[in-house]
Amino acid sequence: MVHATPRPVRAGLAGAHFSLGRSPHRKQIQGGTLTPNQVGLALVLLGVMVLLGKTMRIKWGWTQKLFLPASILAGFLALFLGPEVFGAIASALGTDRFAEGGIFGEETLAVWKTLPGLLISVVFGTLFLGQKLPKPKEVVELAGPQLSVGVAFASGQYVVGIALVTFLLAPLFGINEAAGALIEIGFEGGHGTAAGMQSVFEDIDWAEGYDLAVAVATVGLLSGIVIGVAVINWAIRTGRTEVITEVKDRSIEDQRGLFRRDEQYMAAKMTTRPSSVEPLSLHVAFLAVAIGVGVILLKALQWIEEMLWIDKIELLSYVPLFPMAMIGGIVVQLGLNFLGYEHLIDQNMMLRIQGLALDLLITAALATISLQAIANNFWAFLILCAGGILLNVFLLLWLAPRSIPEYWLERGVGDFGQSMGVTATGLILMRIVDPQAESPAFESFGYKQLVFEPFFGGGIITAVSIPFIIAVGPLPVLGVMTALFIFAIATGLFYWGRKFGIDRSKAAGGTKALGNHKANMEAKAAAAAAQQHKD
Repeated sequence: MVHATPRPVRAGLAGAHFSLGRSPHRKQIQGGTLTPNQVGLALVLLGVMVLLGKTMRIKWGWTQKLFLPASILAGFLALFLGPEVFGAIASALGTDRFAEGGIFGEETLAVWKTLPGLLISVVFGTLFLGQKLPKPKEVVELAGPQLSVGVAFASGQYVVGIALVTFLLAPLFGINEAAGALIEIGFEGGHGTAAGMQSVFEDIDWAEGYDLAVAVATVGLLSGIVIGVAVINWAIRTGRTEVITEVKDRSIEDQRGLFRRDEQYMAAKMTTRPSSVEPLSLHVAFLAVAIGVGVILLKALQWIEEMLWIDKIELLSYVPLFPMAMIGGIVVQLGLNFLGYEHLIDQNMMLRIQGLALDLLITAALATISLQAIANNFWAFLILCAGGILLNVFLLLWLAPRSIPEYWLERGVGDFGQSMGVTATGLILMRIVDPQAESPAFESFGYKQLVFEPFFGGGIITAVSIPFIIAVGPLPVLGVMTALFIFAIATGLFYWGRKFGIDRSKAAGGTKALGNHKANMEAKAAAAAAQQHKD
């Protein structure tokens, strides 16, 4: 059934979800508008939290074993020091001084609550800026098998989530039907996508969905690291890896997330002379143009929808800005390529901007999460997370070896890590199992992302999933995603699997896989010895 509720008023940048407002379920600060000093103090305190999070990563061994990013640790620390934990404890002890803002103050939390929705457009706007867009044939040949696996991860999360909510969780617990999209938003999309969907949850009058999405993203990231490392260790011991054959201890610097002096390298290139414009300023300017293009695209699409369907259909009015910012980045990059100025953008500089935005986003999102919202939906939240984890582990261990022709684990763990949280998780797991980048894992993963990112994990499909569920109901969306899930699996098994002649017995593992693995390693060693003798 299509809703015909009045269309929300969207004027200027507020229409692109840049307003400082929050949903009614959160208490607004007293005194109205925030001052520049209050905003500045909030950003300073956020930076202090990130520094404390990094200190925790350096000092605490258990955080190193779990590969916990400093932003996650910082977010949990800020959450503990905020009103949800410290404020509640203080109130129980008889003082209400910290009830509204914890040790940070209500104004600081008001800024932090707004930041994730803004910073996610920065993260997605940088995705394709500075990227060399490869030829389609190169993408298909190298990334095709992984694309099938990646689409199976993403569409399968919708299938499991919507099915669980429609047939179990909604009847039992009365949870909103939009919860069917939480697994893909939180697992495949991660904290950034969860934050970007904040306005969508508010527009459908289910603001708790944002808190649940951030919590699902946190569970996904933590379980992705823990399960991913466990699978890698198991695969090495049973001969399912092709690059490393034994579990090795990581260096102290690697565990702490630091570089030795002799390992340090340049973070980015200088593309302009600072006497004319600082390179970082120019890159921020290109990013601003990309986001601006995204705003124009979103407003134009919303206007077209309004002209064509008046108030009969409302889909694009719920779509957030960040996927359009990603498209804006592609437009800017193509424009620079056409004009011959693509050398002005350095991909590593964009990655630094993206990393900064993502660290601040994750910290702010975790710091302002509502524990009460999770408590209110605890069992539904737990079942959704369990369903998503089981699906992802199954696809990694069953579909990946049957679809990816070579280095299935080295390449598959990247998709698994991404489907459990963020791209960085996948990169961490790939680096563990292939530390010297000897396999095509990183290249094929990068090519696959070029096709995958515009649609899932924060792309167009993620952005419109909840509007579609609300507009037409969960069952039609479940049907479409089930068909896509089956198609992705069939393509992996019967097209890529047969095209590359994947040995099913080897994919299944066991003694034969171990023997083949050892034979391959012996052949490589013999070839290296022969080459050395020849030299």
